[in-house]
Amino acid sequence: MAESLPEHERILQEIESTDTACVGPTLRSVYDDQPNAHQRFMEKLDACIRNHDREIEKMCNFHHQGFVDAITELLKVRADAEKLKVQVTDTNRRLQDAGKEVIAQTEEIIRCRIQQRNITTVVEKLQLCLPVLEMYSKLKEQMNVKRYYSALKTMEQLENMYLPRVSQYRFCQIMIENLPKLREEIKEISMSDLKDFLESIRKHSDKIGETAMKQAQQQKTFNTALQKQNNVNYGRNMYAINGRVPEPKYEITSKRTLEEEDEHEEEVLTAHDLVDFSPVYRCLHIYSVLGDGETFENYYRKQRRKQARLVLQPQSSMHETVEGYRRYFSQIVGFFVVEDHILHVTQGLVTRAYTDELWNMALSKIIAVLRTHSSYCTDPDLVLELKNLIVVFADTLQGYGFPVNRLFDLLFEIRDQYNETLLKKWAGLFRDIFEADNYSPIPVANEEEYKIVISKFPFQDPELDKQSFPKKLPMSQSVPQIYIQVKEFIYASLKFSESLHRSSTEIDDMLRKSTNLLLTRTLSSCLQNLIKKPHIGLTELVQIIINTTHLEQACKYLEDFITNITNISQETVHTARLYGLSTFKDARHAAEGEIYTKLNQKIDEFIQLADYDWTMSESAGRASGYLMDLINFLRSTFQVFTHLPGKVAQTACMSACQHLSTSLMQMLLDSELKQISMGAVQQFNLDVIQCELFASSEPVPGFHGDTLQLAFIDLRQLLDLFMVWDWSTYLADYGQHTSKYLRVNPSTALTLLEKMKDTSKKNNIFAQFRKNDRDKQKLIETVVKQLRSLVNGMSQHT
Repeated sequence: MAESLPEHERILQEIESTDTACVGPTLRSVYDDQPNAHQRFMEKLDACIRNHDREIEKMCNFHHQGFVDAITELLKVRADAEKLKVQVTDTNRRLQDAGKEVIAQTEEIIRCRIQQRNITTVVEKLQLCLPVLEMYSKLKEQMNVKRYYSALKTMEQLENMYLPRVSQYRFCQIMIENLPKLREEIKEISMSDLKDFLESIRKHSDKIGETAMKQAQQQKTFNTALQKQNNVNYGRNMYAINGRVPEPKYEITSKRTLEEEDEHEEEVLTAHDLVDFSPVYRCLHIYSVLGDGETFENYYRKQRRKQARLVLQPQSSMHETVEGYRRYFSQIVGFFVVEDHILHVTQGLVTRAYTDELWNMALSKIIAVLRTHSSYCTDPDLVLELKNLIVVFADTLQGYGFPVNRLFDLLFEIRDQYNETLLKKWAGLFRDIFEADNYSPIPVANEEEYKIVISKFPFQDPELDKQSFPKKLPMSQSVPQIYIQVKEFIYASLKFSESLHRSSTEIDDMLRKSTNLLLTRTLSSCLQNLIKKPHIGLTELVQIIINTTHLEQACKYLEDFITNITNISQETVHTARLYGLSTFKDARHAAEGEIYTKLNQKIDEFIQLADYDWTMSESAGRASGYLMDLINFLRSTFQVFTHLPGKVAQTACMSACQHLSTSLMQMLLDSELKQISMGAVQQFNLDVIQCELFASSEPVPGFHGDTLQLAFIDLRQLLDLFMVWDWSTYLADYGQHTSKYLRVNPSTALTLLEKMKDTSKKNNIFAQFRKNDRDKQKLIETVVKQLRSLVNGMSQHT
């Protein structure tokens, strides 16, 4: 019981000191204690309340007098307060009436101040927004006038400087959303412009290339004219040293050429004048600003590679005309001139490595195309024009820094083809010259005609110079014409060698090699074909031999001619020699062989006209007509041979006599001829005598003794044997070197004797009544047996 009293005091203290909202937990503790504790707590609470009432009563008693005094004073003040209230109310009424106007004005002032503050705020905000709007308006204007690079710069300023200041406004958000769209629009528009630019340069490539090649050609002509002018000035100085100054006609020509070139250069447009490059610059700058420069570079290079492949693809008929080649080269030059221009005016869009790679690819394609199409060219003039175009093409691109050595190497291949076309053309010219030639010596009626011929062909003959006009030159008209055409061929070959950047020694070597081909292959083939033509007779063959002799002598003048135009001495170690000597010697030998062949053919034609009566009883007393005609033909023919070299004429004469002798012998021994009478042998002997007389008359000078008659020695001994009937001597001396009939072969004698034996048998009916004929028949049979034994002995010995 004693323990619970202090606990109740503590609870009462907490209730007094605690907020009434928080007294619940304290009161609950009262009911959570011992049973009947709340009764005791209530008792304690009542005691506490009584204590507080006593204290309140004591305090009221203490302050009661003061309260009474205060009430008394308050009652006294009440009347004054009423009076004051009336006065204050009246004053307030009058003050309210007086302040109504002030209040109205004050409210107006407040409203104006608010408007002023709002206006100031709006002005400040507008001052922030106006630059943004102005920049956006400027951006729109730049887009409208297609100043896209400036528009991108304006966008950049808007994003970095202006829009952040007014980012809280809706229009600003709209602008921010529109800027990426505008960038994409600019990219699309610039890319479209680039495509138009690429299409434009594709269309204008040939014009650009033509302009660049024209400028390169004019520059080359200018340099050449300047070099000539310097050479002329140098020559004038040299003449002046010797006290002579020539007329400066070359200098005037050079100056005129230089002035004309200057005028042309002023008229020629540049690539920049023909094509507007601003789209590619603009597009490059736009993509660079947008941070997409690599995409632009890749696209540009890809498209240009496609265009390069199109440019490098030639037309199928390009080889037919020089314009086809010129257009092809112009397009290629235009393409690479544009690339070179882009390389030098932009940074990174086109690099030197890229252009070199593109050029190497193009060069391989160009060489393959030219190698293919040039092989179709059969006209040397077209090949020459192609060469000139390739040189200008190479010089033009070399001026832009592209390596062109492979093109000049290609020109050496084309040079061989050019030489082949020249050889074919000149083969036709040579054939026309040979067809038109009359193969007779050139007649000259006076000194003027003689000088004309000499001016065309280097002919010298002191003996002929001593003769009076009119006279004849030994060669025919084809000789000077052939000589002129060979020189023209050298000129034509030289034209191709010009501008190849080769030394004079190399040019000289090329000229000599091509001239050798002309002589050893083309001219030689034409001569060989000419010689083999059936309509070429002996007279023409003789003239051909004379012509080749003079052409052979003129070869040294051709070498001097090449030396003069190349300024290379023949004593130079590497200088080739012309093979004309062997060419003309071979042709001459072929003509000589053809002379021998045709002469023998002519002899065979006369032999075929022979009409012997092999059974005649006695000869006609004179030589056969066909043989006399043959001998007259041979005499007239050998008179034509007087202009031939001695050995040729002698060989032809000996060959003809030997062939005539062989043909006559074959006529006697012909297997189809079964019977020969002694009268026929006598007639045949008369014909052989005429042949021997012809041989002894020395139809061609230069034979010693009876050399030519030895061609008929076999016939002579055989006929003498049968005419004299000297069989005993033949049989007795057979096999001895001193034999009178050493050249008579037993088989030949046996064949002829059997033909005569058959004739004797035919006449045997009448011969049996004549003792001499019977004895002769027996002798023939005896000789036949002995001859057969000799023939058999020879075959066994063999």
